[in-house]
Order: sequence, then C-alpha cells, then structure tokens
Amino acid sequence: MNFKQISSGFTAFVLGIVFLSGVITAGCTNQFDTPKVPENKDIILATTTSTQDSGLLDVLIPVFEKQTGYKVKTIAVGSGQAIAMGEKGEADVLLAHAPDAEKKTLDSGFVVNRRLVMHNDFILVGPAGDPAHIKGLGASEALKAIAAKQAVFISRGDNSGTDQMEKKLWKQVDIKPQGTWYQESGTGMGQTLSIANDKNGYILTDRATFLAQKKNSSLEILVEGDVKLLNIYHVMEVNPDKFTKVNKVGAKAFSDFLMTPETQKLIAAYGRDKFGQSLFFADGGKSDRDFGL
Repeated sequence: MNFKQISSGFTAFVLGIVFLSGVITAGCTNQFDTPKVPENKDIILATTTSTQDSGLLDVLIPVFEKQTGYKVKTIAVGSGQAIAMGEKGEADVLLAHAPDAEKKTLDSGFVVNRRLVMHNDFILVGPAGDPAHIKGLGASEALKAIAAKQAVFISRGDNSGTDQMEKKLWKQVDIKPQGTWYQESGTGMGQTLSIANDKNGYILTDRATFLAQKKNSSLEILVEGDVKLLNIYHVMEVNPDKFTKVNKVGAKAFSDFLMTPETQKLIAAYGRDKFGQSLFFADGGKSDRDFGL
C-alpha cells in the first residue's frame, strides 16, 4: 500500500468520525437540550387560590415552562369559579379542591382525565384567647360552640373549595350560620385570613395557605386532624370535544407534568425548609378510593 492509498483511507476514516459525531450531537440536542417548540404554547390554568397563595405554583410552573416551552397563564380564583371557567371553555386545564363539584363537572362531560395530585388538610384557626373554647375539639363540636357563643366567624363566601367544605360542615351539624357574628369576605384565602386576623375571628382555611401567611397573622391553629377536614386536589383537562379552541395538547402536557415522579417530589418537599413540614402530600397514582371517597 502506497502513501496515496494510506492518505485516502485516513481521510475517509476522519470524515466518518466527523459524520457520526454530528449525528450523535444532533440526536442529543433534540432529545435532551432543546424542548420541541409547541405549536400552541399558551396554556390557561384556572386554579384555586390556595395553590397560588401558598407559593407552590411559583415553584412548579417555571420548571414546567423550562422543560416544555409552554407558557402558563394562571388565573387563581376559588375552585367553584375555576370549575365554572372550565364549563364555559374559558380555560384549558383546572387544578381544584372541590371533589363534589368536580365529579358533577366530570359526569357532565365538561372535563376529562381527572387525576388526584396531592392533599393536605383544612384547619380551624382563631384568636389565641379562643372565646368559644374550641381548641382540641372535633370540627362539628367546634362549629356548634362558635355558633352558640356567636363568636366572630369569617367565611370566604365565594363558592371556593374551602367555602364549599365550610358550608358542608355547617350543614352536617344542622346549623345555618347567620347574624352579625357570621361574615362573608367574598375574597380569596389569603385576603380572608387577613380579615379574620384583623377581626379576631375564627376561620376555616387550608393548612398550606395558613402556614404561608402565618408571619402576618396572630391567629392560631385550634382544630386539626379531624378526618372530615381532608383537602384533596385534582387536575382536570377541559374537554376538547366540547370546546374546540381548548389547547388540548398543552393541557395534557401540564396534567402529565404534575404526575411525574420529579414533580411529585417537588410537591412533597415544598415548605419543609420554611415551615419544618411539607405543605402538601404528593398523591400521584392514587385515586379517591385510597381516601375512602
């Protein structure tokens, strides 16, 4: 073999290496480094205020947007309003904590693919002086005592998931709360907690929002741990068969993102560094049956 033949073979070998490197590099870039740009990258998320006020969405959404290229517009309202938006096709995906209302919406075909994401619990909080003496009681006994004392009670009064739970608890003890002692704010969880604090009133709140707002409040946890106070969150995709303008692919991408092991770990860890306890318990893969619902 002469020099010319050797040189020609070496050149072919080098070109082959360069070609293969290019193929491998391109493959790695497409799969791992650069997310495919979505055809419709805008997603409208209608959600309960507690996921916003607790700060959880501030952690999750940037991760989702970076991984997928989607942009999420969050509308934080009560669960009742969020579900109503879904029933009008005004959102793509819902994150709510009003199981009874959610089931009705699912059965009516307005949403699909309802999946359990996480849970925490509701608590009854109030002034340290506890004028109705409810500390340590069960939820039913506590509400009876507050009504009997006619102690100030601040309700959201906005058909949110918290409001629906509160109304359900009053109904269970056969009390229709009314009078000057029972006041409705018509606002989100954070603002309603602030009003209750200003008025030294009792209030039903989700634990996550209360802990997130605790530095601005003198209210204390007085009733907790009652099984009636379980607070479950589901994600639902608005049905594209009913509303053709819904971002079907984007809604599913966000819903699937909440279910991934990595996201579930973020949810389970959220709050530990600030409050010494998680604000939510991750429930990806579980169903209502796991909670006896």
